[in-house]
Amino acid sequence: MAGKFELYKDKSGKFRFRLKAGNGEVIATGEAYESKASALNGIESVRKNAGDAKVDDQTD
Repeated sequence: MAGKFELYKDKSGKFRFRLKAGNGEVIATGEAYESKASALNGIESVRKNAGDAKVDDQTD
């Protein structure tokens, strides 16, 4: 099963999204957005940018 984005409203009524892996585990969460359109833009940004994103290891 492929991963999926879930779009939802939080307790304060703001729009948020989470990305779930195929096994249902949450692997990423978005910030709080005032509008649904902004949250959908956030999802599109993750889709567009995540595939080629580099790892910036700041643990050293």
